[in-house]
Amino acid sequence: MTYVEIPGEKVPIRMWADPGEVEDGAMRQLRNVATLPWIRGLAVMPDVHYGKGATVGSVIAMEGAVCPAAVGVDIGCGMSAVRTSLRAGDLPGDLSRLRSQIERAIPVGRGLHDDPVNPSALHGFATAGWGDFWSRFGGVANAVHYREDRARKQIGTLGSGNHFIEVCVDTADAVWLMLHSGSRNIGKELAEHHMGIARDLPYNQGLVDRDLAVFVADTPQMRDYRNDLFWAQEYAKHNRAVMMRLFQDVVRKEFKKAKVAFEPVISCHHNYVAEERYDGMDLLVTRKGAIRAGSGDLGIIPGSMGTGSYIVKGLGNSAAFNSASHGAGRRMSRSAAKRRFSAEDLQEQTRGVECRKDSGVVDEIPGAYKPIEQVIGRQGDLVEVVARLKQVVCVKG
Repeated sequence: MTYVEIPGEKVPIRMWADPGEVEDGAMRQLRNVATLPWIRGLAVMPDVHYGKGATVGSVIAMEGAVCPAAVGVDIGCGMSAVRTSLRAGDLPGDLSRLRSQIERAIPVGRGLHDDPVNPSALHGFATAGWGDFWSRFGGVANAVHYREDRARKQIGTLGSGNHFIEVCVDTADAVWLMLHSGSRNIGKELAEHHMGIARDLPYNQGLVDRDLAVFVADTPQMRDYRNDLFWAQEYAKHNRAVMMRLFQDVVRKEFKKAKVAFEPVISCHHNYVAEERYDGMDLLVTRKGAIRAGSGDLGIIPGSMGTGSYIVKGLGNSAAFNSASHGAGRRMSRSAAKRRFSAEDLQEQTRGVECRKDSGVVDEIPGAYKPIEQVIGRQGDLVEVVARLKQVVCVKG
């Protein structure tokens, strides 16, 4: 579908979703975003839903300003995926051992490694820039300096919520490895620190929604936020890279006879800020629950834990600020999912997938998410499908 344009106070709201299917809270958030003095464009992806602070599935382009809540607390959250030389027939009938080995190698939930992962010990890991990255930790907000040891030990860990590690098979029977995670606790604490600062700034007092408090150009608060934001985005990228290497090592050991080879890893943020230029303007583009889909950009759009996912190639649609959806998108809150569904429902909806099927992850049940095929079908002018994947193992926190 092409987008539907809804009038907004400062800019129109371009929607790749049916406005009639978007909950009132999310529409209210979007209309509030469109009132910001610095906004130059707003695009809404087909997985749109209400989010804490700002709408998930929104792409906000502003000139000389950035809104921390429009990035969210999981700065740099995103996806990585890699196609392997394994075929579906190489996988054992019982995948429980493979799942256990993944969980043993990669801490989940609030877990962390006993000692920081040594990247030079990882097979083929590019360590260039690693030392410089950590040397810059001293330049982020003093409020999080006491978290350095924890931050180092959480590099290469999954987290909880909608984060996952999966073994998937595509329609050509090729086996893929996929994972979803972000900047862990250090990103959350940096985000909350700066959101608190933004809320108290004088120029944010008259906003229609204080959650949309911004930092403006040429101020010390903007300088500090950009420094910490970009560091946290890099942390998230390193976290996924280390996790993927640990994941690959598990697969190498489990399939020694196959001598597994891996294609280049596809990786993309979907909660982040980028400096981009549109219509002759230098803009700060915030994608919260959206990936960059510039012409030829490879991206990952996952579904829920019992459905499937897509590898896509961007078409470079400037009306959407070269963006696409980040996943299926929730159609009900976590609390609503827990009220509506049971562990028995989860077992039924994840039939054929080796994964947790207990009440602790019922809020991640496929029924709590929009149908991924519908979401993909609504962005034919944003991306083209490269591969469709179906998970056979799913590790959750």
